[in-house]
Amino acid sequence: MLAYILQVFSGFLAIMNPIGNVPVFISLVEGFDEATKRRVAKKAALSAFLICSVFVIMGNLIFRFFGITLPAFRIAGGILVFLIAYQLLRGKHSRQHHPGEEEHEENDPDSLAVTPLGTPILAGPGTITTAMSFVGGKEHFPALVITLSVFGVVCFLTYLCFIYGEAIFERLGRTKIGVITRLMGLILAVIAVQMVMEGLVEAFPFLKQGH
Repeated sequence: MLAYILQVFSGFLAIMNPIGNVPVFISLVEGFDEATKRRVAKKAALSAFLICSVFVIMGNLIFRFFGITLPAFRIAGGILVFLIAYQLLRGKHSRQHHPGEEEHEENDPDSLAVTPLGTPILAGPGTITTAMSFVGGKEHFPALVITLSVFGVVCFLTYLCFIYGEAIFERLGRTKIGVITRLMGLILAVIAVQMVMEGLVEAFPFLKQGH
């Protein structure tokens, strides 16, 4: 149980990368007063939690509706997460999680909190894929509760990083934040490879038997 909790926590922490997203948050809320910045941070974290929770809770129904098998989802999801991890390892942000400047020209704080902060920066395709993969194939209720609880904790940590973003950025600097981003990318790459391996073993049981 503890190993599963740590796996879920490290997975969400790596793909959401709260500290690495601090510069993004600062740039988006530049010019807002402190109260507005806190509101944007709170709404962004809450939006990310709600969006991801819907996919986690409705995961099995979505699979059945589209005729998707769990092994196929794990393999495809693992590849997607690995691509995001590869960008993080290079010290860059993935396009799946960070839209271009033309996609966030709107200066309304409530709009920014949901898009692009809530999604796709926090609850992007990689985050949703990772969350559904953690729950997928586990029919017991505790796995769902643990996944959502841990994700809630990571969202709260992200909120704290955002509201104290300027202090964190001044303390660490762009170089150290880049190092943390690369470390998160490495952890995420390992998780992605694990997802693909589990998908292959589930799709081709003889691989496990042969091993």
